[in-house]
Amino acid sequence: MFENTSEELAVNKLLLMYILNRIEINLTNSQITQVVMENDFMNYFSLQQFLAELTQSNFLKVYKEEGKEYYSLTKKGNQALEYFLSRIPLDVKEKIDIYISKNKEKVLKETQIKSNFSKISENEFIVNLKVIENQVPLINIDLNVASNKQAKLICDNWKKNAPTIYGEIIKLLIKK
Repeated sequence: MFENTSEELAVNKLLLMYILNRIEINLTNSQITQVVMENDFMNYFSLQQFLAELTQSNFLKVYKEEGKEYYSLTKKGNQALEYFLSRIPLDVKEKIDIYISKNKEKVLKETQIKSNFSKISENEFIVNLKVIENQVPLINIDLNVASNKQAKLICDNWKKNAPTIYGEIIKLLIKK
């Protein structure tokens, strides 16, 4: 995409910060990789190196939640991006903006709607359902169900319908 210079390295790092800034949610490594690879911005190995360097320099921070690592832009990263934003070519910014507008809803579902289950005994499974916004749980439900099949079905339905179900639960709970 660019010549292999220090300018290219800086622009690629800014590009990663721009993606996190524009999508406005924290992303896993695989989600960032998907954005970068689908748009052919850089190769996988450079991407991983840049993420590590941005994290070491405190432009990005990494936190773990439910066994996954999420990247977020730090205040220092936001300031650097603001200052050097003009170094990212306009066509690249437009490409990112278009990609995000088409895919943000899907990514939101992946990162903010969570469901999993674990086996307690032969006929007992605990299902955990969550909706998270800005790293704060809006709802966190644990259900005890009798079968693996029920647990899987509940998890699948939650992933597909969490906003509607959450809304219905709130309506029922505040009903007089």
